[in-house]
Amino acid sequence: MTDLEAALRRDVRGEVGFDTTSRALTTMDASNYRRVPLGVVAPRDADDVAAVLEVCRERGVPVVARGGGTSIAGQATGTGVVLDFTRHMNRLVGIDPEARTAVVQPGLVLDRLQDAAAPHGLRFGPDPSTHGRCTLGGMIGNNSCGSHSVAWGTTADSVRELSVLTARGRRLRLGREWSGAPEGLRELVDGELARLRTGFPDLPRRISGYALDALLPEKGADVARSFCGSEGTLGVLTEAVVRLVESPRARALAVLGYADEAGAAEAAAGLLPLGPLTVEGMAVDLVPSTEGLPRGGAWLFVETGGDTEAEARARAEAVVRAADVVDALVVTDPAGQRTLWRIREDASGTATRMPDGSEAWPGWEDCAVPPARLGGYLRDFRRLLTAHELRGTPYGHFGDGCIHVRIDFDLLSEAGVARFRRFSEELADVVVAHGGSLSGEHGDGQARAELLPRMYGPETVALFERAKAVWDPDDLLNPGMLVRPAPLDANLRFSVLPREPVDVEFGYPSDGGDFSAAVRRCVGVAKCRTTSVSGAGVMCPSFRATGDEAHSTRGRARLLHEMLAGELVTDGWRSTEVRDALDLCLSCKGCRSDCPVEVDMATYKAEFLHHHYEGRRRPAAHYAMGWLPVWLRWAARARVAPVVNALASVRPLAAVAKRLGGIAGEREVPRLAGETFSRWWRGRRRGPAGAGDLVVLWPDTFTEHLSPSVGRAAVRVLEAAGLRVALPPTLRGRAVVGDGTSRSALALLTARRGGRVCCGLTYVSTGQLDRARAVMRRTLDLMAPVLETSAPVVVLEPSCAAALRTDLPELLHDDPRAARLAARVLTFAEALERHAPDWTPPQVNLPAVGQTHCHQHAVLGDAADRRLRESAGLTGELSGGCCGLAGNFGFEDGHYEVSAACAEDQLLPAVREAPDGAVVLADGFSCRTQLEQLAGVRGRHLAEVLAERLE
Repeated sequence: MTDLEAALRRDVRGEVGFDTTSRALTTMDASNYRRVPLGVVAPRDADDVAAVLEVCRERGVPVVARGGGTSIAGQATGTGVVLDFTRHMNRLVGIDPEARTAVVQPGLVLDRLQDAAAPHGLRFGPDPSTHGRCTLGGMIGNNSCGSHSVAWGTTADSVRELSVLTARGRRLRLGREWSGAPEGLRELVDGELARLRTGFPDLPRRISGYALDALLPEKGADVARSFCGSEGTLGVLTEAVVRLVESPRARALAVLGYADEAGAAEAAAGLLPLGPLTVEGMAVDLVPSTEGLPRGGAWLFVETGGDTEAEARARAEAVVRAADVVDALVVTDPAGQRTLWRIREDASGTATRMPDGSEAWPGWEDCAVPPARLGGYLRDFRRLLTAHELRGTPYGHFGDGCIHVRIDFDLLSEAGVARFRRFSEELADVVVAHGGSLSGEHGDGQARAELLPRMYGPETVALFERAKAVWDPDDLLNPGMLVRPAPLDANLRFSVLPREPVDVEFGYPSDGGDFSAAVRRCVGVAKCRTTSVSGAGVMCPSFRATGDEAHSTRGRARLLHEMLAGELVTDGWRSTEVRDALDLCLSCKGCRSDCPVEVDMATYKAEFLHHHYEGRRRPAAHYAMGWLPVWLRWAARARVAPVVNALASVRPLAAVAKRLGGIAGEREVPRLAGETFSRWWRGRRRGPAGAGDLVVLWPDTFTEHLSPSVGRAAVRVLEAAGLRVALPPTLRGRAVVGDGTSRSALALLTARRGGRVCCGLTYVSTGQLDRARAVMRRTLDLMAPVLETSAPVVVLEPSCAAALRTDLPELLHDDPRAARLAARVLTFAEALERHAPDWTPPQVNLPAVGQTHCHQHAVLGDAADRRLRESAGLTGELSGGCCGLAGNFGFEDGHYEVSAACAEDQLLPAVREAPDGAVVLADGFSCRTQLEQLAGVRGRHLAEVLAERLE
């Protein structure tokens, strides 16, 4: 233990982390930059912060304050001690509805403040797209803005008082009329009044540099406002009094379509006199689908407010009349507005990929110009991109003249980095020529501070340095930011990654087969750190359960990045730090769909586990549950299900078995079915073959051995819909599809050996990829007769369907049959919709509760299920999140508490609050097991509910 660490552990009551994991999690924010800290401290209160500052000042160690870590310019990284305020100093101290103020700690997430203010009809005005995870301290440090700044301004406009600790330990209460000003600040300002009055551009989104002009006497000498946007370089915030604004009772959203982004930009300023709440712009390149949007190649999202829906709509319609548009749409339905706003908010992540899938990066994320000059600026910006052979799609706060854009810089090669520098220097000159600010929201950080002399001139930048010396004479706080900055092309986070592709098992088709590129997908916008999910969202259940960055998708991606870098995590695939962080990943695949850049941590986890345990003994659970299809098949062949069930009911025997199998002691072992689904299929009496399409019903492990009632119900419903049902062949060669007697059966040549199809899910989730590949190849051999037909493959278990759709072709990327089988996979609802479109399901006419399976949400989609439920009279929405059992995860020893916490996040509350008579839907075996074991509730597959009503 170093002297620094020992002193901090002695003097600080909060957590002190100098271990590899703590440091690796904070090497990066959402920028292009990486700096490795000495350690991380999570202070419990202001006294802890003071103790950290004293210890670090005595040793000359820098201190960096960090909130949600979503900064895009690099200012939330540092080489000294990082202060993490999100763990303890995250409280809402109080709200005064009469005064319309709130007292907050720096680690409070913005959405938590909004939730508390909403019952009073109030809100905090600024709302960045990262509102679900950015903190008030970070917003004050960056002077953040968000989409409503045309109505309510920047964070600086919403700050009343700030409690700040200086690097030398002084406790200041900053406010107006020089309140809390450190000694020497007033004298500095008094000597530079002329420069402060003339040297700062007058535009709504001037975030660059220090806001020293807020200290002018005619502006109230507002020390708190001047502190905003200082990026943690002047003092450490410990508490803030912020202003709240009245939230409109009703809102309407006018979506205006234009031919291109320049047309939208030129129209934006003309709409400001109508008093909109927002004027946001984006182009078609950032929209995965234009469904629901008016015609056009670019759009303005203009929100209006009112006391009533009619008043808000009238204002939105006035906006449409005043706008010269190609097409327009006015939405007053709150759910419809949320859907449209999600398109805009997700742009911060989707912009990191070009339409062809190539990478794009921040660095010039948020320049701002006067709104009236935005159209001209965009045209010059486009010309500069073309001149440098670069691409990027602007979007953002058109009403404030602030543009976000990710550009396809090559930050991996020396020539690409040189071009990044040249472009940055030339773009800075373009911004200044238009009277703009290098930063219009995210701060200067390392990305732009070097270029501040181009905007302000050397004399004003020298004044910034003098102001920094007044506040922090020892240059202890976040050195290298704003003044005396590091070069904009230093400390790039990509420079430490391997240049040659890493030898991996999965194909990573969206990343050119490059595992490093897959890990680079995580740009740090941290949507995985949200503490609640909206709608059917899933990501990231383990973070919501633990609140620990290491158990977020971003945290795991950071550790994988450091593993590849080899500087901090030095033992590669054998890393225990990476293993431990991945241990609580549920492999729910939620990040594959909910992460704006589609990080696929479930696949990365399987890849890591494969290499980590290669040639070594695995945990017992990998053998017990990874090989579950084998054990269940043996039990079925030996017909010992009654014996196994009887032994499992004897607690001492069950306890021993669970201990040997690495299964959590709190879990009950599921009962084996007395008759497997396939045995029932072979012995059932069949009527005449139908005339409808042939469908092949996949007998997954769970349906086959644990829930055959689901398979039986599915057969009844599919046949009632007029479809001909068959099972996959069990022989290679002279094989048959289904029972071998129907007219749809396909007879082939010589039969060879028997077997059962399997998607390989349990092997993939435990990282046994060699075994998974062997099982999948055998399955493809068995499915050869099916692939020669046009028959779809209907999979009842969502996790198995997802494995066939994604894991199969990505793991067997060298076998064209894998992609062909993946393309055939349909869910139960999809099969009915596509192959029996004229069939009407039986009417259930009951409310439905439950949870959309996380793999269905992430991979398969549930649109067909929604339509089938609606057609059957099943009303209500299913919850999002993950049940927490997640296949083997919730059964593994040490996972029970997190598993139960995940269930309590969405699923269990939804079931408890269900109306009388509600149908509890759970298509996944894990979901049904979790409901039964934690809530004593029987969940049912949709097929079971429909089959019951067929009578």
